[in-house]
Order: sequence, then C-alpha cells, then structure tokens
Amino acid sequence: MSDLMERTAAPKLSRRTLLKAGTLAGGGLALTASIPMVARAAAGATPETATLNAFITIAPDNTITIVGKNPEIGQGIKTMLPMLIADELDADWAMVKIEQGDADAAKYGLQMAGGSFATPMNWFPMRQVGAGGRQMMLEAASRRWGIDSAKLQTKMGTVVDPASGRSLTYGELASEAAGVAVPDLAKVPLKDPKDFHIIGRAIGGIDSPRIVKGEPIFGVDTQLPGMVYAAFERAPVFGAKLVSAKLDAVKAVPGVVDAFMVEGNGNAEQLIDGVAIIAKNWWIANQARKQLEIEWDNGEWASHSSAGYDKQARELMAGGKPEEVFSSDGDVDAAFASAAKVLDAEYSYPFLAHVPMEPQNCTSLCHEDGSVEMWAPTQMPQGGQMGVAQMLGLSPDKVTVHITRMGGGFGRRLTNDFMHQSAAIAKQMQGTPVQLIWSREDDVRSDFYRPAGWHRFRAALDDDGKLTGFDDHFITFDLGSGAYNPAAMAPDIFPARFVPNLRYAQSKLKTHVPMGALRAPASNALSFVTQAFLDEVAEAQGSDLPTLMLELLSSRGKFPDTPGFTGNQPGFDPDRAKAVIEKAVEISGWNTPSADGKAKGFGYYFSHMGYFAEVVEASISERGQVQVHNVWAAGDVGSHIINPFGAMNQAQGAIIDGIGQALALAVEIEGGATVQSNFHDYPVPRMPVTPEIKVEWVLTDHPPTGLGEPALPPVIPALTNALAALTGKRVRSLPIDGKALLT
Repeated sequence: MSDLMERTAAPKLSRRTLLKAGTLAGGGLALTASIPMVARAAAGATPETATLNAFITIAPDNTITIVGKNPEIGQGIKTMLPMLIADELDADWAMVKIEQGDADAAKYGLQMAGGSFATPMNWFPMRQVGAGGRQMMLEAASRRWGIDSAKLQTKMGTVVDPASGRSLTYGELASEAAGVAVPDLAKVPLKDPKDFHIIGRAIGGIDSPRIVKGEPIFGVDTQLPGMVYAAFERAPVFGAKLVSAKLDAVKAVPGVVDAFMVEGNGNAEQLIDGVAIIAKNWWIANQARKQLEIEWDNGEWASHSSAGYDKQARELMAGGKPEEVFSSDGDVDAAFASAAKVLDAEYSYPFLAHVPMEPQNCTSLCHEDGSVEMWAPTQMPQGGQMGVAQMLGLSPDKVTVHITRMGGGFGRRLTNDFMHQSAAIAKQMQGTPVQLIWSREDDVRSDFYRPAGWHRFRAALDDDGKLTGFDDHFITFDLGSGAYNPAAMAPDIFPARFVPNLRYAQSKLKTHVPMGALRAPASNALSFVTQAFLDEVAEAQGSDLPTLMLELLSSRGKFPDTPGFTGNQPGFDPDRAKAVIEKAVEISGWNTPSADGKAKGFGYYFSHMGYFAEVVEASISERGQVQVHNVWAAGDVGSHIINPFGAMNQAQGAIIDGIGQALALAVEIEGGATVQSNFHDYPVPRMPVTPEIKVEWVLTDHPPTGLGEPALPPVIPALTNALAALTGKRVRSLPIDGKALLT
C-alpha cells in the first residue's frame, strides 16, 4: 500500500488488552488499560515493548472521565476515541467528560494525528477497554447483591437486575469495582453492533462549544505567569547560513527584553540558524525584526527556482531514458511496438503549503533543574519530545509536553521545528516562560511543502481499444535517505497490477526546498495525474472513465493482507473499489447529461485504506472563472461510521480542500525562496468556492478505517475531467488556468 502508512516504521497492536484498577481518593474507580505494542512507540524511541494506555475514571457522582490520548487537530478524534470506550462501557454519554492527555510514550504508546491511523489503530483496543470496565461493574454488583453476574445487565451507566428491578449506578459501584479482579480482555465479549447506542450516533465535537465561545484552548492561547514572547527571524533562502547580525538597534526598541543569535544544527526539521527577539508582547517582537541587519550565506541554493525545476524536468522527460525503473510488469516496449494507438501526455503539479489557520507556535519553560516544560500544538508530540531532549542533552523524561488543541495542521505539525526553536530560545531565558509565535509570512515561507512533480505518461491501445501498456517517467526530487520520503511514488500506484505491461520509472532533481506530508500525502498529487490521464485513455477508447475503471478492476481479485502500521492490513480489494464507483455513478446521475453550460467529471482513488469515487459538476464563465456546483461522493471506510457528524465534516472538508488546491494554490520558488507570503497570494478556498456536496457510505464487513484523508484525492481529477468534457481541452498542470481553457 502507498502513502505515509507504508513508509513509516510501524508498531503493531495486539487485541489482548490488559486492565489495572485502583481506587480514587474519596472513592471511585481509576481504570488503566494497557495495550501491548511491539517496535517503536514514537519517533526516536528504542525498539522495546511500549504500552498504550487509556484511562477511565468513574467518580461517585457517576461522572466518567476519559482521557483522549491523541492530539486533536480538528479531525474529531478527541470525541471519537472516547465514544468507542463509552459505548462498550455502556455509559451515559451525558455523564462523560474528556480530558486531553499529555505526551507520554510510557502511558499511551504512539500519540499522533496523521495518516488517518487513529481509527484502525484503536477500533478494537478502545472498545476492549470499555468492555472490560463494564464487566467489572457487573462483577461488583454481583458481589453486592449475591447474584450471578451473568443474570445482570448494564444500561446507560447503571447495572440492572431484571428480576427484581433493582439498579445501581456506576458511581455507586466504582469503589467496589476497583477491588474486582480485572478480566482477561481477550475473553470479554464485545457488543453486538445492533446494541451500539453511542457508536453510530451523530455527536458534535467535545470542544466545539468552547471554540464558539472563544475560550482559550489552542496553543497560541497559552498564558503563564511572567511569560514573554518571541519572534524568530530566519533566512528567506532555504539552506542559508547565518553569518552575522547587528542587534543593538533591536535591543533599543521599547518593550524588547533581549535579542540573540541561535545556531542551528543543519537539520531543517529541528533547528536552523536565526535570530530570536524577546519582548513583552508578540507585536513588539515581530515589529522589532525590521530593525535587524543580518548577513546570510545563501550558498548555491539562491539560484534555484520553480521555473528552473520545470525546465530541468521537461528536458529529462524529453530525453527519454529515466535514471531508474522502480516498478515493472510484462514487456512494456513490446506492447508499445505493437500498439494500434499510443497516447502521450505530460502532467505536472506545484509545491503546496499547509497554511493552517493557527500559525506555528510553542510555549516553553526551562526550569532551574534543567528540565523543560512545553505547551505545543503538535501532531507528533513524542517526536518533538524526543527531538528537544536530544537537542538539549536531556533524557526524554526531563521534557514534559502538554498537548494543546490545534487550529488545523494538515500534516504541517508532524514536523516539530517550531518546538525545537521554542526550546532553544527558552534555554537562554531559564526560569522565564517564552511563547514563540510565527507570523503568517513565517508560516508560508518556512513550510515543509507538498512536493512538486512531473509525469510523462504513455498508453498503448490494441486494435480493440484495450489498454495493453502503460508507461510513466516521473520527475521528482532527491531528498536523501529517510523512513518517509514525501516526494516518492509507491510502485503499486494504480493502474499498476491491473495493466499487463506497465513501467514506472523516475529521475530526480537536486533541491534544498523542505518537503513534508500534506493531507493525503502523495495521493493528493498522484490521483490527479493518473486519473486524468486514464480519462484521456477512456476517451480514446470511445468510453468513459467509470467504465474503464470497472473493466480494469474486474481483471483481478482481492490482494493478500500485509503487515502494516495498524497490524494486519487488508489487501487492496477491487470489489470494494468497484462498489464505490458504481455508487457514485448512481447517486450523481452520471449517465444523465448536465444542464447547458455544465459538465460532469469522474475520479476514483484508494488512499489510507479508504475507497472513494467522486463526481464533480462544474462550469466555466466567459472570463475563465471555474465554478464547482455539485460533488457526489461514495466512500467505503469499513463496517461502521463511528460518528456520522464528524465523518461528514471530514469528507466534505477534504473535498473543499481538494477543490481549493486545484483552483488556485501553488507555491513558487524564486531565488531559492518562496514567492508567496500570505493569503493575498495564496488564496485558500472560501465560502463562494463551496459546492453542494452529497456523501453516501458503502458499508462493508471490514473494521473501520480513517477519514481525514481519503475523500480528498478523487475530487481533483473529477474536476479537471469535468472541465475537459466541458471545453474539450485537458488540464495537465495545476492550478487550473480557466482562461487558457477558453482560448
């Protein structure tokens, strides 16, 4: 399988979960659930056994507090994971409170927000936690009443004796339950899905009321006594080194507390060279940057540009022979030599920035004993904890990371450079809490960008119009070695394995532009180029893309399961893919022509274990303005939609995100630096861009998988294919140039 999941060293969850119980001071039950994990618990951890813990606390007043272990980035995980526990516990959701856990590999194992991993990692373990707690409540009531626990029932936070009508709340039983032998969760039965009363229920985000009221729950809202604020000036040119800085003028600005140079370690994902300015408020610190006089050594990278990369890529594609072949089936050259028709097209896509609404920030306090306390909106808190500890020469237990709510992330906060900067600055201000905040310009110009890429596709068709050969010369970037390469293309990207003669080859460009994972990494680009070119193939056949997809997918059965990040990972299933394609065709009225001036386009993709097919209906004005009117989406993410409210938000948000990328977004490099700086020249989608979106779920007998990513990739080719149907001209590079389609 492709994308981030396949490229990350992965712990495997056992379904055997261990419970430990204790009594709270003042009465009640504290339930610790340990789920054995193998391999690394977090980035940088040693390959030792770790434990993933979920904590349930039941107070005498029947309040149930559940710890949300994973970071909340807006994907609803802080609500969803406790729903799994609460349903199997048979709790009354109205009595449930949720607390965010701190970063702690010893307690929680891997904590992260990314890759749509949370659902497949936790579907069984979190339910086992709740089921074990429910069994302990039954046993406690059994002891008090002298009745076999098998004759008792639970309902909405109470244990009921059906024979007598007696009942006891969990709060009344909690202290006694703490003395009950913990059950073997491998033997505790889970609920029949028909008995779910929380799973499958549309529940609003647990933090939503607080957000609406403007409560300070985000990282940038952190306030500590005596806190000062920091701005960090770094080189505009990627890879530049700091030579010197004149700081006297900056230090003379009223309100500035200090200013000093920070030496980086050469790793952009941790700490780069810069100048820190400390002030009584952030506005003063940020404005004082204008007084800096800095000399940078830009090196060779100042000559790099997007135009230069594009020129190199086009020359490599025209040159013919790639540097390496990384996937091959059959005899591709023979297929093209005997082809009745050959299609040839070049596709490309630009760098993209993440631009979460909350810019990067982190608050750090270096204590007198050398330990560090951090308040960080990070998607990978343990990675930040380990990195900061290493940078400061501390053991990880000396770095405490409080996970704050995040104002978006989309993969940007998987990289913790802002945490390293914050800690390095705070080290110079020992005993004083320092809040580092990036400006919007910092955020756009210091990103880890979605990689740009170029593809030269060729397709061979025989006398009957059948696709017999497929060739892709992919031009990407050499990012060196690493566990995860955001500029890579997996060897099994569709239509690999479904065309008898296929070759994927690549050539690489040198760069110093930092790159990283952006929502549906790799898929957000590869879906566009592969599905758009296959739409060209279908047109050459006198057919359409859904028909071609169904034909190709019918040539093979389900692929074997493979080990993966979440344990035994289901192999790709063509029948599941066909089902969502057929559903999208049905709900969109695909075979019914659109009204004059509009046209429909189709796109499909398999991403992060989710199958999605989408149809877009779009138009284009006389001035070249593209408008998306309707999107119909069919998705298969398993047997249950745990929180329909959150699921719909994720699917619709991903679709809007993809439309925004296709219509307007691109990061350009000139002189080794980013041209774009803020929303005026990086126009993220706004309300007028939003179409009517209809999502239908195809439920299948498979454990549920995540929804943060898989709905995004298909909408981009569906839109470009709609414009091709409307204008007769192909969109082969992004963002879409509507005016060019009219000329």
